[in-house]
Amino acid sequence: MTSFQRARSDEQREVRRRAILDTAAAMLAEMSVAQVSLNELSRRVGLAKSNVLRYFESREAVLFELANAKSREWLDDLDATLAVAIDADAPPSERGDQVARALATSLAERPVLCDLISSQAAVLERNVSREAAAKYKHDSIGHVTRLAELVRRKVPELGERDALRFTAAFMLTAGAMWTHSHPTAAVIAAYEADPSLAVWRLDFTRSLCEMSAVVISGLLARQSR
Repeated sequence: MTSFQRARSDEQREVRRRAILDTAAAMLAEMSVAQVSLNELSRRVGLAKSNVLRYFESREAVLFELANAKSREWLDDLDATLAVAIDADAPPSERGDQVARALATSLAERPVLCDLISSQAAVLERNVSREAAAKYKHDSIGHVTRLAELVRRKVPELGERDALRFTAAFMLTAGAMWTHSHPTAAVIAAYEADPSLAVWRLDFTRSLCEMSAVVISGLLARQSR
């Protein structure tokens, strides 16, 4: 825990904001989004809860800002990842599969971002103001648009519209699959007790890759008509 004196300058206030976000990120390495409380966040960052609320209007607002930061980090690294993963001379269908595999693998390496994405509608959007929600939605549109452009560079046959369709579907699918691939202890026990239930046990990376490959293949097939 860090103790802070009162922030008196913009630079000091930015240090407080960064400390709050870094502490929230560290907590998410230990626990799920649902387990992160404002009280514990305040205790770990060394500020009274009322002081944390001077910088962020709620716990959810902290996590929204963290989701945006983690999304930007992922996208910043993704260009280099795709450059290595995609064979520019391969036919469109193969490049589509390669894109699906690269996106799924790279996202799986960022569990904090995956947890934030999966919690967006059910948790993060439940206790924020209209202004905070609008800012997050605008930022999300920017992230999806940027991701679509990265995909379209590798599979230009998709076109702008279908690249956006694919990336929107990819993000929605990622959120759902992350939740289902991280079941509760009771569900895990049920799987272990009854092997016939194994069909419901998902591997996040493989399942996301397979579903994304199907989507991008379908969009390419529609383009070729």
